[in-house]
Amino acid sequence: MSDMLAEAAEPQRASSLLQTLTVATLVQIVATASVLALTAIAPLVALDLGIGAHWIGYQISLIYASGMISSAVAGTLVQRFGPVRIEQAALGCFIFGCIGIATAMISLIVIGSLLIGIGYGLNNPAASEMLSRVTPAARRNIVFSLKQSGVPLGGILASFLFPYLSARLGWHAALLVGAALPFLVSLLMMATHAAEPVASRTPTSFRRGFLDEQTIIWRNPKLRALSALGFAYSAMQLSVSAFAVVTLVHDAGWSVLAAGSVAAAMQFAGAFGRIFWGVVADRIGGGFLTLALLGLLGGLGYAGLFWLPDMPAIAQIALFVAMGGVTIGWNGVLLAEVARNAPDARVGAITGGVLVYTFIGVIVGPSSFAMLYALIGHYGASFLTFSMFGFGGMLVAWQAHRATN
Repeated sequence: MSDMLAEAAEPQRASSLLQTLTVATLVQIVATASVLALTAIAPLVALDLGIGAHWIGYQISLIYASGMISSAVAGTLVQRFGPVRIEQAALGCFIFGCIGIATAMISLIVIGSLLIGIGYGLNNPAASEMLSRVTPAARRNIVFSLKQSGVPLGGILASFLFPYLSARLGWHAALLVGAALPFLVSLLMMATHAAEPVASRTPTSFRRGFLDEQTIIWRNPKLRALSALGFAYSAMQLSVSAFAVVTLVHDAGWSVLAAGSVAAAMQFAGAFGRIFWGVVADRIGGGFLTLALLGLLGGLGYAGLFWLPDMPAIAQIALFVAMGGVTIGWNGVLLAEVARNAPDARVGAITGGVLVYTFIGVIVGPSSFAMLYALIGHYGASFLTFSMFGFGGMLVAWQAHRATN
């Protein structure tokens, strides 16, 4: 009898996993597209506002800074209100954030950017909690990696959609379309995930929740390792993404258009890489082993960029595409390992706590790279120096893997 019930429940679990994974991936796509919407049309917006296009850097920093703060309290919110409600709140932040930016008023652009950052910080903890409830342990890496493939896919969507719509409708209307995307996803979520009942828990203050999460993380060697890896690998990812075009133009003599095409290919490779490395981690049964391999390959790739001007064009393209598959491909495996090592019923909370360090890496990485370049005046040498993030991450992940076995 119990076997018959288990067999009957299996299709239902598979359907629930598919629904949850689909919704979570779509939320991730629109989240990333919202974050990068203004970067894709920065020259047009800057011209209308009468400011320099370089100010987009401050807007991105503002988004990630607010994302770091909301990620720190996301665990408490997920426990208090449930992951579905928090995902819906994140989608609301993207909707009103894009509308605020579309007004072309500086104050509302700032508020809109803060809202997008808040939504971005809430998204992953809530999605991890949702997925952890329906994902079998043996498929955790591939499921989380499929969801995280929404990051490069969202970047590709922003790069093509917003310039295209801006050329035909104007950038204000393009951003209103950007607000419509999370609205449509929220309608889909309402259809597939009715607001779930929230487990009765004593309300926890944000300060207490944050301190509890950080205490758990710092007392657990594996969670400490994952926090360090999130910092190192996000610094590498954002640095190569931010400086790929300028490196090809400055060091290798490419045109901006051609270099931009290579950067787009990097993002495609990143989407494929997230799925590929999730499959690898599940096949070999080792998330930390996969993260160690990613650190080694990332470090070697960064070191190889030192010799970029001496390579033929096809090798330059291959190196950057490979770097996309490696430096963008780590995130799903890391989130799956966080879910594996978090205490029961605390997946969302611990995910938010670990991602604080990922956000710090996002903020620190590109700015540190820029300062390093200002000191030595050579992009290749800057990448060579930053390879230590990859090799250091390899050592941290390998040590955690050995401790596991």
